[in-house]
Amino acid sequence: MAVNLANVEAAIVEELKISPEEARAFVAIVKGGKMDAARIAKATSLDEQRAHGIAASLVGRGMAIELTKTEFESLHPRFAITNRYRRRCVEDGIPFKKNLRVDNIGIVLEKPYEDARTK
Repeated sequence: MAVNLANVEAAIVEELKISPEEARAFVAIVKGGKMDAARIAKATSLDEQRAHGIAASLVGRGMAIELTKTEFESLHPRFAITNRYRRRCVEDGIPFKKNLRVDNIGIVLEKPYEDARTK
């Protein structure tokens, strides 16, 4: 299956072994730029406390950074996706090597990431 914006969340869940909620929150932050827990909650249809927890888990997975106690920002998609893929390989005990589908996830998210940060 080719990766595009319509199926990027499913590809993230499958390739990076994170929850659908985490994938949805990550894509929302990539597309929206710096977000606080309230905005993440609104974008993902979660309650604010759950959204904050999910954003914090993305920080722990090497996909986002915590700017303040309530604000989060994603890393550049290529870095974020590669960071998580590398950690997933370690967790699963598989060798880290080039994965075109993982690379394509980063490429697909690059334009929305840049668009959100050059408004």
